[in-house]
Amino acid sequence: MKQDVRILLLGEPMVGKTSLIMSLVGEEFPEEVPSRAEEITIPADVTPEKVPTHIVDYSEKEQSDETLRGEILKANVVCVVYDVTNEDSIEKIKTKWIPLVNGDAEKGNKVPIILVGNKSDLRSGSSMETILPIMNQFSEIETCVECSARNLKNISELFYYAQKAVLHPTAPLYDPEDKQLKPLCVRALSRIFYISDQDNDRILSDAELNCFQKSCFGNPLAPQALEDVKTVVWKNTSDGVLDNGLTLNGFLFLNTLFIQRGRHETTWTILRKFGYDDNLELTDDYLYPALRVPASCTTELNDLGHQFLQRLFEKYDEDKDSALSPAELKNLFCACPYMPWGAEVYMTVPTTAEGYISNHGYHCQWKLCAYLDIHRCLEHLGYLGYPVLMEQESQTAAVSVTREREEDLEKRQTQRSVFLCKVIGQRGTGKTTFLQAFLGRSSVNNLGGGSAFSPFAINTVQVSNQEKSLILNEVDVEADFLKASDSHCDVACLMYDASDPHSFDYCASIYKQHYMESDIPCVLVASKHDLPEVKQFHGVTPAEFCSKHRLPQPLPFSITFPQSDAKNVFARLAWAAVYPHLNGSDMSNTSFWLRVALGSAVFAVVGFAFYRMAVRLK
Repeated sequence: MKQDVRILLLGEPMVGKTSLIMSLVGEEFPEEVPSRAEEITIPADVTPEKVPTHIVDYSEKEQSDETLRGEILKANVVCVVYDVTNEDSIEKIKTKWIPLVNGDAEKGNKVPIILVGNKSDLRSGSSMETILPIMNQFSEIETCVECSARNLKNISELFYYAQKAVLHPTAPLYDPEDKQLKPLCVRALSRIFYISDQDNDRILSDAELNCFQKSCFGNPLAPQALEDVKTVVWKNTSDGVLDNGLTLNGFLFLNTLFIQRGRHETTWTILRKFGYDDNLELTDDYLYPALRVPASCTTELNDLGHQFLQRLFEKYDEDKDSALSPAELKNLFCACPYMPWGAEVYMTVPTTAEGYISNHGYHCQWKLCAYLDIHRCLEHLGYLGYPVLMEQESQTAAVSVTREREEDLEKRQTQRSVFLCKVIGQRGTGKTTFLQAFLGRSSVNNLGGGSAFSPFAINTVQVSNQEKSLILNEVDVEADFLKASDSHCDVACLMYDASDPHSFDYCASIYKQHYMESDIPCVLVASKHDLPEVKQFHGVTPAEFCSKHRLPQPLPFSITFPQSDAKNVFARLAWAAVYPHLNGSDMSNTSFWLRVALGSAVFAVVGFAFYRMAVRLK
């Protein structure tokens, strides 16, 4: 919505332009009227729409044609004033003033015009019979107001309508020639309808209509008013009301009726509540609310965010099988201008036996989006109506910014729930197979069935009886990975092919180049362990290399391993990410895990002893 309004008054000499301005400001008819009033600014707090309003007068005697053209360009709305007792001033509306204002403007870019019939106190009847043909001829005319500067009749109404023409313009919403909503308006209102239809039955029930009414206007409709609305729609449309609820066509008709009756501010209130600007595009402030994320922090969806997403899942899971078919997924994103998730999602998250996105996989994908690109995630939540449906200021209420990693390391604990693991190794080591095994796909034959490739896989892992989400990111060794920024992660999985004698050399090189001096934990994985293991041509064996650098011993992995063994590998990666301060401990040995367990047990015993001592002291 515009931050201020600039109103320009035009018309023939002596029609009362200056008198109207001075009567508004002085609240009485001036005894002496100058040839032109100076520009007046009315403060926001005394205007109906709460925006500063600038009123500009024009005098043919004092100002040049060039000055007039400049004022027309700056004006948000033009009031063409005529004398209701002077037929010539009425004729000049269509022959002089409207062509002057909008003669060169393209359809849709014309300045809105208010016709102002002054001196109504000098005429017994109305001039509207003469004015109506002019209004029908020029679509940019918003309305006509008859008033009197002398007795102050309709003066404040005149400037209210002028404000309204700027702040709630008809032109973007409605085509007066075709007498129907414009395509962009239909698109915007359709999105609002889909969001407001909370049970996805294509009908707005009484409860949904009241929820919508409360969101947009602050109060629900009275039962009788609700019935009156539906009755009006039912009488004027054949399919506007169904099963005692409002259909999309009924919803569109209702807004058409508002506009035709001059209540377009009602439709604009709805549109702006759902994030639209004057061009019927969602504003950047709505889609991309400000969120500060320090360099060493990450972003995660919080409980409120997952609560909204679960409601959305249940709404579009029409067959209630706890999974989204491709058609259901497409419907879920019907409020978005494009499909946010491509075919690669089926290679990224756990799916059902039928290949559908499971409820678990659906939440995993949102976690991935929030972690990798929070601004894109906020955009999608905005399209889906999060701020309105959850009654929040913006989508940022669905997001938590985690503590800085340095502080986690210092305190030796973290509150994070999503962690990133880079899977690094030469081509042919089985990285893609490794990622798919993480999603529970245990054979090469069911690794996505020809779906698009994804360098990511995300799933949950139990760590210390807590559920953590681990993102595996397969790194393409032919890409420019060797930049330090590309090596950053919570844990690095260095993968080599145990059956290829040259494979480990690359892992050793990457470790020395990027991780040997860092605080990022590293875990080595020896893939293809179902094949005969060969001696690596590196100077030392992988086991010796790990001992030398105080790394966990290499973990064996094969797609043919039982799923429980594969899960153990992913659990070790998650443990390393959650407890980075243990970097350097031999996490592959049983003794390490025993120490972790014993540490927990000792802590519990000592805590209990202190508790008993405190009780005795009491």
